[in-house]
Parts: sequence; structure tokens; C-alpha cells
Amino acid sequence: MNAWLCRKLNHGRSFTPKILYPEWQHEFQAALLELDRKKLPERATAAETAIFNRIQALLQDPDHPAERQAIENALANRRVIRRENLGFPV
Repeated sequence: MNAWLCRKLNHGRSFTPKILYPEWQHEFQAALLELDRKKLPERATAAETAIFNRIQALLQDPDHPAERQAIENALANRRVIRRENLGFPV
């Protein structure tokens, strides 16, 4: 979800999603909220790296279904960021 969409969903008020999984959500949130198109590729890469590292850690501990779902949702949003904001194919 980008910054515009966050504001739209929250009726124009400032909105920051709650961080439940700081191992990767801080980087992901920074990518979602980045407005500078020059900085966005770097933010997106950092978010993807953090998510990948967390997925690797979760492979050792299968008891995190809520976080796994959050990661799936984040990866779906990542595809939207890449396609719409950076012009990358999906």
C-alpha cells in the first residue's frame, strides 16, 4: 500500500500500519511510504531482502501462520509497487 492509498483508506488522516513483525516490516513500510521515485528502488530492494531473510528464518520454525500470511500480503503489495511505481513487469 503506498502513501496515497494509506491516506485514502484513512479518509485523508495520517495512517501508519502497526508493526507486528519488526524483522521485516520496518523496511517494507519504508518502501510503501517512499515518495521519491529515485529512492524507491533501493527501499524496495531493502524490503525484499528483509522479507527473504525472514522467510529463511521461518523455514526453521513453522509455527508462525499469521506472520506467513502477512508476508504473503506484503509480497503481493510488493508486486504492485514494482509494477505501478517502478514500471517493472510482475
